Amino acid sequence: MLNQQTIEKLSWMHMATFAREYKRQMEDPSCAPLTFDERFGMLVDAEYTSRQNKSVQNLLKKAKLRQSACLEDISYTPDRLLNRDQIRQLSTGLWIKEKHNLILTGATGTGKSYFACAFGNMACRQGTKTRYFRVPRLLTDLAIARGDGSYNKLM
Repeated sequence: MLNQQTIEKLSWMHMATFAREYKRQMEDPSCAPLTFDERFGMLVDAEYTSRQNKSVQNLLKKAKLRQSACLEDISYTPDRLLNRDQIRQLSTGLWIKEKHNLILTGATGTGKSYFACAFGNMACRQGTKTRYFRVPRLLTDLAIARGDGSYNKLM
């Protein structure tokens, strides 16, 4: 009975993953020989991982990326003339921490939107709020924001 009450309290505290992992441990005989600290560590790790994943999913949703591009999936074929070292350096996210901007230029069909989404995806996975805009929409939104006083909120 005490275990069920504990699970209910965990759910009430919005710790559903912790509760599920606790219940799983109670039903799994291989967990019995583990020490309290080992089991508690497993519970905390499960809850932490779940919350991190939810946070990234929320950031990705709010970013409104047009495609689920990923820097790890970039094709470095010779005809694309991509600088692998530069992309690797940008993928660290240091430019974001240093409050620098990234401007992608190029002809139609060269992958600017893909790269923008890939870097947005990377930023979200690193815990940074991100928002995808195409230039015409961004310029319109900036003009409106300046007019109605919401410029700082947009930025």
